[in-house]
Amino acid sequence: MKHLLLFLRLLEMVLNVLCQCDVSTSAFHLDGDYMIGGLFDVHSVTEAVSQDRPEAIDCSSQPFVISNYRRFQLMRFSVEEINNSTSLLPNVSLGYDIFDQCSVAQNFPGMFNLISVNDTIQPWDEPHGDPTKVSKMIAVAGPFSSTETRTIYPLLMMNFIPLVSYGAASSSLSEKLKYPSFLRTVHSNKDMIEGIVTILLHYNWRWVAFINSNDDYGYDGRDLFVKRIKDTDICLAYSKELNHNTNISQVFQQIEEQGARVIIAYVPERTAETLIGSAIQLNVTKKVWIAVEAWSLNKNLLRDERIQNIGTVLGVSQPVVNIPGFDEFIYSTVEHMYCENQDQHSCNQVCNCSDVSPEQIADADPSYSFPVYSAIYAIAHALHNTLQCGSGGCQRNVTVEPYMVLAELKKSNFTLLDQVIQFDGNTDPTFGSYSIVFWNQSGEAEEVGYYTFYPSIIFSINTTKIQWFTNGDVRNFISGVRTCSHKLKCSSVLHNPNYSLLLLNKTDDPFNCVACKETEWSPAGSTSCNLRVVEFIPLTDIWAILIMIVTWVFVGFTAAVFVLFAINYNTPIVRSAGGLMCFLILGCLVLCSTSVFFYFGAPSVSFCIMRFLPFLLFYTVCLACFVVRSFQIVCVFKMAAKYPTLYSWWMKYHGQWLFISAAFLTQALLLTLGNSLSPSKPFNDTQSYHDKIILTCDINLPSCLIPGIFLFSLCSLCFIFSYMGKDLPKNYNEAKAITFCLLLLILTWIIFATESSLYRGKHLQTLNALAVLSSLYCFLLWYFLPKCYIIIFEPNKNTQQHFQGLIQSYTKTISQ
Repeated sequence: MKHLLLFLRLLEMVLNVLCQCDVSTSAFHLDGDYMIGGLFDVHSVTEAVSQDRPEAIDCSSQPFVISNYRRFQLMRFSVEEINNSTSLLPNVSLGYDIFDQCSVAQNFPGMFNLISVNDTIQPWDEPHGDPTKVSKMIAVAGPFSSTETRTIYPLLMMNFIPLVSYGAASSSLSEKLKYPSFLRTVHSNKDMIEGIVTILLHYNWRWVAFINSNDDYGYDGRDLFVKRIKDTDICLAYSKELNHNTNISQVFQQIEEQGARVIIAYVPERTAETLIGSAIQLNVTKKVWIAVEAWSLNKNLLRDERIQNIGTVLGVSQPVVNIPGFDEFIYSTVEHMYCENQDQHSCNQVCNCSDVSPEQIADADPSYSFPVYSAIYAIAHALHNTLQCGSGGCQRNVTVEPYMVLAELKKSNFTLLDQVIQFDGNTDPTFGSYSIVFWNQSGEAEEVGYYTFYPSIIFSINTTKIQWFTNGDVRNFISGVRTCSHKLKCSSVLHNPNYSLLLLNKTDDPFNCVACKETEWSPAGSTSCNLRVVEFIPLTDIWAILIMIVTWVFVGFTAAVFVLFAINYNTPIVRSAGGLMCFLILGCLVLCSTSVFFYFGAPSVSFCIMRFLPFLLFYTVCLACFVVRSFQIVCVFKMAAKYPTLYSWWMKYHGQWLFISAAFLTQALLLTLGNSLSPSKPFNDTQSYHDKIILTCDINLPSCLIPGIFLFSLCSLCFIFSYMGKDLPKNYNEAKAITFCLLLLILTWIIFATESSLYRGKHLQTLNALAVLSSLYCFLLWYFLPKCYIIIFEPNKNTQQHFQGLIQSYTKTISQ
């Protein structure tokens, strides 16, 4: 007897397990001639799941969300109602595959099932009349959130499968170039923000706090709100995004410090439960809360007896639409579920909801009911038109592709529960409105007003139905003296973004402009100071790496020229280029290039000195050499004949080396004195940008400007002498080459001076490094490179006879 009872008990347990699994599975799948996909957050991941390998999440192990389960059942009811209709899709059956979209990043197996054909995914595959290659999936209803929508959309976009969302409200989804096959039956955040701002303006509430979730829905709502209040008297006293690590106690403390009495909570349902629950626990009182449609009808919060302690709650919600027959469907379906279809079990098609009663489902948050209902009917009407259905039936020989259903969806025009279902050019709904609700003391969301969109915007609210927490008129108490005129005191009068609007005391004039720290800034009208972003060009920056590579190429090229000239030192071309002076010029050019490497990385005192000193010192030697070369060229061809005494004195006392030495010593003295008295040092540029600090080096008069003026003087002197030799022999173009190099040099620094006067960002250091590098390359490429070409490729011109012929020819010309 004992063994028999044990056997029966085990048999009962096995049957219960099998029945629970199969019942859940049958609720997620229904066969039909054409299939609709469904994505619902029946369960929801509360915290980010850490993983070290790719794996799908088991949604049934996550917390159950009854409001989303109600919407899931509403899709099933809608499909069943359509299948029982004799006028819509006659003799055509609709089926569905519904998946639990409990996670943003770990629900892709369900999506792959939706877009597969015979368990195979073939994007852009042409069926060519083969019915086995045509997917029965014509559209997908869902998902609920904007983040989920943007995550899965590319997969559906492959074959233009229409995605009709009943909850994704991000305004970015209206961009048809990015989301051409997306439609929604819920209004976008833009309409929600318009409704909220209308309430604020109606009650003259001008000092508000805005709390948003850290997802697409919350960020989009905040950005739209900030943009919408720009030209109004509404001030954003406080703004904060919530995540799993947010210290909510600190958030409420900061709101209290700013004196904000109105709090807009732009968050989804689960986040709202945590936020409001914390407000109750922390005894946050005397606030007006603005609830968005995601949680304005939340039954868990409405029925909390302590909810009245937090103040007054006003909500902008969807109107509660009674859908005939749905309650009866819930009671009949849940009470008479049975085990079947064992082979239909798929990943995330299991509901951990055996303890949920029909009463609980029917009594759950009714938000988004009509959007789900209208989404399914819109898909059905689109299929009806694609199949060219009439009273006699549908054309069954039509091969239905998803893009065909999409085209009909965009042209939707039918009546559903006294509402005309249509979409605008952005495939946003033209139907629907908002209800303004007040959370009364009876635990109900009482409708006290409305906000309609079509055919015109109409706003109405009955203030007499609202019981304010002040037991009187809340307008003046909430607005008080906290107006946006104070932002004019800081931003317009002071003309300084480094001043912030801070709450100092509770007197009649509780606000004042207080200076932020040098490392902080404040937006106009803000009540807090934000840290500035510190910017400089790091060594790992792509432009820094490229410039340093080009600098090393310059060093290598210069070394090659040095070797080539050394090998051919006794040839006329090297002698005419300057002889030993060429090696001095090439060596100084290499030393100048070291300054380029110090323009990148966080500046220090040594870095700032090395940015300017090597270039100013050794480029002075280079220019002094070219001054001498230009002077000597003029002397050889002109002064030797007209002023022989001066020429002999210059040659006897090595005037060229005396001049170069004097120039070098003068510049070295100027740089030594300048860097001793006032060295170039790191400088935090806080004036160019109000929200950034640019790390750079200051350019002061003693250390940089005076040596720079001396360098410019040498450049001018060199240009004068080289220009005097413009009528020298055509083939003897030393002076012409120097003149051309100097023109490029002057042009380079004119361009840099223009850029530095127009732009003050971190990349100014990059432009400076490029100007230095260009100054070095102009002499290497345009003075030395042509001579290298003659040495290597035209050796017949590198002879004594060739040069003597040029000189003799020119001497005869000028003597005549």
